[in-house]
Amino acid sequence: MNHSAKYLLLRDLELFNSLDRAQIEQVAFQASFQKFQKNDYLYKEGDDISFVYILRNGSVKSGVGTSEDKSLIKEIVYQNELLGENILTGSQKRKEFAQALTDTETLKMPVCFFKDMLEKNPQLCQELTIILIKKISNLESRMSNFVLKKAHSRIVDFLRKLAQTKGIKIGLDEILINHGLSHKEIANITDTSRQTVARVLGELKRNNIIHFSARKPHKILIRNVMNLS
Repeated sequence: MNHSAKYLLLRDLELFNSLDRAQIEQVAFQASFQKFQKNDYLYKEGDDISFVYILRNGSVKSGVGTSEDKSLIKEIVYQNELLGENILTGSQKRKEFAQALTDTETLKMPVCFFKDMLEKNPQLCQELTIILIKKISNLESRMSNFVLKKAHSRIVDFLRKLAQTKGIKIGLDEILINHGLSHKEIANITDTSRQTVARVLGELKRNNIIHFSARKPHKILIRNVMNLS
């Protein structure tokens, strides 16, 4: 059952479209499931680079530590997405951390095996390159927003992007997003402050553009994305 679950997960990933059945079976034999509880670290800065991860479910934040116990969040990784894939820099140590935002299950592959696959399969290497370029593009977009957009617009853009990529449609117009982030973490992503995030979300709620409860602030219902501004 465990092997079948690994095979089905790998088979449906766009990253492995170039692999045939036998090759996917081989990956499934090499890979293993691992569960993490909320706030557990998959790896920390300075750890040996041992595995590449695919999220089966849950969400994980990846970032780097800064001074005064603060951190800069580089990305949020969700179901069926790749994590810890930046293994071609020549470094043997992690330069960033990965921490579970929710209870999370991953499928992890040994780095040595993953590198061997890349060397033998140019198409797989190309697919990985596309993923890396997309992630770099997202970081560049955030940098551009920091320079060109005000804090309110950056927070609204964050909600709109989550609605488009991870939202669950409810009824005709409403979309539910379960981001699993604190106000401080949203602030780190949008280059704002925790107080600003709280203020902007509060204003959107009072204007009936979004809704969330005090008990579950990480779940936000967007009434209509077209009105999100």
